[in-house]
Amino acid sequence: MALHVSWAFVFGILGNVVSFGVSLAPLPTFYQIYKKKTSEGFQSIPYVVSLFSAMLWIYYALLKKDAMLLITINTFCVFIQTFYIVTYFYYAPKKEKVVTVKLIMLFNVFGFGLVYLSTFFLKNPMTRLHVLGYICMAFSLSVFAAPLCILRKVIKTKSVEYMPFTLSVFLTLGAVMWFFYGLLLKDMNIAVPNILGFIFGILQMILYAIYKNHPGNKKLVEEDPKLQQLSEHIVVDVVKLSTMVCSEVNAVAPHPNETAINGGVVEAQNNNGKANNDHDGASNKV
Repeated sequence: MALHVSWAFVFGILGNVVSFGVSLAPLPTFYQIYKKKTSEGFQSIPYVVSLFSAMLWIYYALLKKDAMLLITINTFCVFIQTFYIVTYFYYAPKKEKVVTVKLIMLFNVFGFGLVYLSTFFLKNPMTRLHVLGYICMAFSLSVFAAPLCILRKVIKTKSVEYMPFTLSVFLTLGAVMWFFYGLLLKDMNIAVPNILGFIFGILQMILYAIYKNHPGNKKLVEEDPKLQQLSEHIVVDVVKLSTMVCSEVNAVAPHPNETAINGGVVEAQNNNGKANNDHDGASNKV
């Protein structure tokens, strides 16, 4: 038993270290927001849902009473995600501020409040823990399905520019660490979602190896900040859960011939006007 506890502690520490690094992945995004003094082009939902996830796991760890390493990393996540949200809100346009407030009310106030009230008043502590564990596991599984969007986009565009290999490696390592942490604690609510996280992490690295030297690889991240944000929240381990809004970015570009056509019309009109003036001038001379 002591051996199990010691190995669980080791994997929990390693999981904390990896998840700590992953939590700092959005810092370049916010440095860019700070430089431009605007958050336009980015979305707040990944940070709001990450905060909601951290709150859920802290609540679960407090009820479990023997998962201090879940509390440590998620406490840090609450702090860093709050920092991200406050920074985003400060530089966001008015419309995005309203959206952010609505998201916070939906997830962090109403959502968490509903989970808390629906479990806290259950008389049996074990029943309360199991129900909350199922909620956390279901949420984790749904979040781990988010990479399907990025994998589909990589295959479609044959570009890995918005799927950083280093981030994929660290997220896969994090899934491994937290899987063994949950397995050694005999807590399937922690272990099971990370199996999915590991599988998606491996798939990302395989796709990276296939498409990294593809001729069609373009610098899509530089063209659209939403894709850069997408790359920072590809997969999330069970402790630091993030979500992605996998929306297609449709750029509306002017028709290549439109300017030429309009220019031709203007030029023709000018020529007609010039011809009319010349004709009038000739008439006056006569």
